[in-house]
Amino acid sequence: MKFYNFFILSFTVIFISLFSGCQENVTAQKPPNILFAISDDQSFGHTSFEGSKFINTPAFDQVAREGVYFSNCYAGSPGCAPSRSSIVTGRYHWQNEQSGQHASSWLKKHISFIDLLEQNGYKTGRTGKGVGPFKYAEEAGDSLFRTINAAGVEHSNITYTTENDERYASGISKVNYFENFKHFMENTRKEKPFFFWYGATEPHRRYEQDSWKRRGKKLESVEVPEFLPDNGLIRGDILDYAIEIEWFDLHLQRMLEYLKEKGELENTIVVVTADNGMPFPRAKANGYDHGVHVPMAIRYPKNFPAGRTVEDPVSFIDLAPTILELTKTSDDGMLPIAGRSFSNLLTAEKSGKIDDSRTFALAGRERHSSARYLNKGYPQRILKGGDYLYTWNMNPELWPAGAPQKYHPKDSTELMPMFGLDKNGNYIPDTAFMDIDDCPTKTFLIENHDDKEIQKYFKLAVAKRPEFELFNVKEDPSCIKNLSGQEQYAEIEQKLKGQMMRELKRTGDPRVTGPDKDIFNTYKRYSPIRYYPNPETSKQPEI
Repeated sequence: MKFYNFFILSFTVIFISLFSGCQENVTAQKPPNILFAISDDQSFGHTSFEGSKFINTPAFDQVAREGVYFSNCYAGSPGCAPSRSSIVTGRYHWQNEQSGQHASSWLKKHISFIDLLEQNGYKTGRTGKGVGPFKYAEEAGDSLFRTINAAGVEHSNITYTTENDERYASGISKVNYFENFKHFMENTRKEKPFFFWYGATEPHRRYEQDSWKRRGKKLESVEVPEFLPDNGLIRGDILDYAIEIEWFDLHLQRMLEYLKEKGELENTIVVVTADNGMPFPRAKANGYDHGVHVPMAIRYPKNFPAGRTVEDPVSFIDLAPTILELTKTSDDGMLPIAGRSFSNLLTAEKSGKIDDSRTFALAGRERHSSARYLNKGYPQRILKGGDYLYTWNMNPELWPAGAPQKYHPKDSTELMPMFGLDKNGNYIPDTAFMDIDDCPTKTFLIENHDDKEIQKYFKLAVAKRPEFELFNVKEDPSCIKNLSGQEQYAEIEQKLKGQMMRELKRTGDPRVTGPDKDIFNTYKRYSPIRYYPNPETSKQPEI
């Protein structure tokens, strides 16, 4: 009897051990969920993890602290639509035709990696801003256009009401991002692995001016970039921007807490980034560090060693191949991907520079707003290599921030005043330099452009620029001191230019390979059009 009991006990222990081992193996092989969080217009340094003293981002900080922080992540463009296009296709925006240009159409052939995740057994969904602004199919005549946003389906549209409105400011979207995520998890996802796109519309303008005062912010805490004047108005505008970043972070924090409560956090890859830089003069829509250098952190502790900072340059075109590899999803059906997976950086044990084959990140821009004669853009290509940022302003004869004067929206023969200034010297909204979002900072620069102290900042924001610019962003993060053409930097400049040209040729950039270098200007724009005088026949101001 003792032997029999011993036999049964031993068999039970072996069976439980085998069963437990099988269970652990099943758990280990369970596909990872993905929460992809992207803010709208946030520059690299604006997280408390990076050391900002006027912004508090506990959720981003948690992801960075418990995951991998990328100190050299560069967006696809300093503008939202082309940048988001690069994320979901793994291609530079100049490869995506209309589907890479602001406010144009999204063609069916530009398949998003999110579609392939859905085909591979994932349940996908989104809330807030997806891949846009683009024109998606709305009627039979749009047969060439994609119907569903390239970021996926919105399964719910839960918004704040007067009874539960907790928003920090009136400029913040009414969309309740967290509740839409929760609805997706509890009503749509079922038992499938999920990919969820959380696209906040913050901190995109417009802001409620001085909303920062209700949040207990202090003007003295603000770090003002060197390309902006330092005064109370500018500092307040930056603080209004800061509280909208904190709103984005708050909803991310709620999503992380919910996933932890449901036991899903440890099997979820969390990616947090921004589509381009801050919406201020010489930042967003500009090929400088404050325009294209964005925050990014990725958390998945069971596979990605935590607490590391990776210095290798990574680009938005690398996100699609990375996520496809991590989810074991084929890229069949997508157009050829230009980026390459950085999963080796995620699984590495060390910090710093990891992969010697990663030497640069490339970005670019074409048309942003409707800001010039014949709806022309301001073509730029931007390369980050080592400590340097190299910018090619392909048409330096154009105004980088948009034309200084336009026609009256209700009378195409009447010119609005130069710089949009009325007879009293006050700026008239929506009249000049429209690649800069209208805002208190822009208004201040224009209205005070004749002031000797302010003039240099006005010129930095709107004056025409040389064809090539080179900056040591380690020493000059505000990109003020142009080193291009200086003899002591000739070797560095030649190296970066060579890298840029080889990559543009490899990826068939029409600006370099032709045949129609200006094809980007021919793509139809579906957002409102402004009308401007011909710069060749109209008087141009001296700036």
